[in-house]
Amino acid sequence: MKNIAENLTVWFITGSQHLYGPKTLAQVAENSGKIVDGFNASRRLPLKMIFKPVVKTPEEIRNTLAEANNDPSCGGIILWMHTFSPSKMWIGGLSSFRKPMLHLHTQFNRDLPWSSIDMDYMNLNQSAHGDREHGFIHSRLRLERKVVVGHWQDREVQDRIAAWERAVRGWNDLQGAKFVRFGDNMRQVAVTEGDKVAAEIRLGYSVNTHPVGDLVAVINAVSSKEIAAQCASYDAAFTVSPALRKGGAKRSRLEDAARIEVGLRTFLEKGGFKGFTTTFEDLHGLKQLPGLAVQSLMAEGYGFGAEGDWKTCALLRGMKAMAADLKGGTSWMEDYTYHLDPKRPLVLGAHMLEVCPSIAAAKPSLQIHPLGIGGKDDPARLVFTAKPGPALNATLVDMGNRFRLIVNELNVVKPPRPLPKLPVACATWEALPDFKTAAAAWIYAGGAHHSAFSSAVTVEHLEDFAAITGIEMIRIGEGTTIATLKNELRWNDIAYHLLQGVGR
Repeated sequence: MKNIAENLTVWFITGSQHLYGPKTLAQVAENSGKIVDGFNASRRLPLKMIFKPVVKTPEEIRNTLAEANNDPSCGGIILWMHTFSPSKMWIGGLSSFRKPMLHLHTQFNRDLPWSSIDMDYMNLNQSAHGDREHGFIHSRLRLERKVVVGHWQDREVQDRIAAWERAVRGWNDLQGAKFVRFGDNMRQVAVTEGDKVAAEIRLGYSVNTHPVGDLVAVINAVSSKEIAAQCASYDAAFTVSPALRKGGAKRSRLEDAARIEVGLRTFLEKGGFKGFTTTFEDLHGLKQLPGLAVQSLMAEGYGFGAEGDWKTCALLRGMKAMAADLKGGTSWMEDYTYHLDPKRPLVLGAHMLEVCPSIAAAKPSLQIHPLGIGGKDDPARLVFTAKPGPALNATLVDMGNRFRLIVNELNVVKPPRPLPKLPVACATWEALPDFKTAAAAWIYAGGAHHSAFSSAVTVEHLEDFAAITGIEMIRIGEGTTIATLKNELRWNDIAYHLLQGVGR
């Protein structure tokens, strides 16, 4: 995946105190080291875990957390209190800590040695109340964190940590990320607007505009050799329609698409951008809407938003970073039209051209068709249907005083009938808990018509991401009812209004 940090780590920090003597502290350090080794050996966690020396004083805590703050390879920390670690010692360090945090409530031994347990054992294994002391100071400081409970060797515990680590990777990827908008958003559209300053403060990335002419200049400089090489990669990777093959009647249109892709990739690489937006209302100097280029670049890991939708663009990039080591795909998506059979209502998701082939059920077909919008040449595009299975749609909207992340769980299905005349990539799904509830809930929550669709990212990943970034999240899935959702929205409006004035 393009531009994703490969050396990102999480630090494992164990708390104790000098009360217990050097022998107990040595055992605490040894046990903590074994836990870290066990996590790394499990191969269930996407990020390498780094063992840090046991902290026992306010100075050690402050220095360790300051070091974590300043180390770019540290994505976040996992805290565990092997013994009792008085939490007033942690105030200074935690007050200035600015990275994601997970509180692991575990103990080294799974089972109690009932026949031999004594006070030495009790003094060493105190996380049952040591972590509760620690949990209080997190809550008193109003620190957001994930709490994972259970024995460290349990797969469920490891999987919950892994989900948090993937959210950490997504958050880290967005810190300092740059996204470019070619032109503005689609005129008169509300949901693609938003506060880019607030996004940079809260989510860590910047969004700036370049006129399409800047891109066109790079596209026009692409050489015939580069175009030929790009077309050859299309020939090898996809099922190419006869008109677009070598010698085909519309091969020149594919060459135009290749020129756009090479130029767009060059522009993004030189500018250090992790994603981009386009709009069909601003295509001056381009021969065709960049559909194939967008699909290819999304498959490489770039974020994308049509119609100037920078919020979905950045969310998509963050989700691709979360899912980098997982099976499944992640794509730009739009709820396009419905199949309103009362026995089995379905949603057909698609867009004009721009759906990522990472979600394809089979080898995509490279085709060319007219596009009755934008006023340009017929564009090339990949056509396919999405692979069936569990998935989700996520959208990020600006509510004025906060960002809201809305997530709907889906079940992607094979289209009930062939779609021989649909000239775009698509996905067909059942929305959970049911079509009517899901659609009404999405609308009540203010969800956009654009979304980031994923069969790799899970609700837990996005819950952890929302917690790390401090944004609101609304889940729509099994168990959702309109009555409870409307109450949640009302309560959240009050809570987020009040929280802006609540300090530590």
